[in-house]
Amino acid sequence: MKTLKLIIAGIILLVSSNTMQAQVSVNVNIGSPPAWGPVGYSSVDYYYLPDVQAYYDIRATQFIYFGGGKWIRSRNLPYQYRNYNLYNGYKVVLTDYHGSRPYSNFNTHKVKYYKGYKGKPQKSIGSNRSRNNKVYKNNGNNGNGNKGGKGNNGHGNGKN
Repeated sequence: MKTLKLIIAGIILLVSSNTMQAQVSVNVNIGSPPAWGPVGYSSVDYYYLPDVQAYYDIRATQFIYFGGGKWIRSRNLPYQYRNYNLYNGYKVVLTDYHGSRPYSNFNTHKVKYYKGYKGKPQKSIGSNRSRNNKVYKNNGNNGNGNKGGKGNNGHGNGKN
């Protein structure tokens, strides 16, 4: 009888340990919008950045821009935009496109959203600004072409 109770207790313990292991979950933020992205949007795959005529792929966390006769995907903006401030630049949220080549609509986008285009006022997801628009949490490039503001020529730590 004792052996039967021990076997039953062992089975219960084994089953409960398997159940506990099944409840462990991992939360990975793949495809979450960047801190410089505009708030209030869900189910969005791309932003168009009119000032640099480039796209940002939210899921792949890559910029897409035209260079050398082809569309390039990169973690960084092209060199000539290394000082571009993503927090201050306008982002067109492409709510109606979910394919893999947003640049298929580039001719329309560059006319409709010209360089210097400003639509509705935007607030960034990462509200890390003071009233005078300084960026405090952005240290250096962060892999996104943002050096923390204009005029630092890529030097310094982004703190103002």
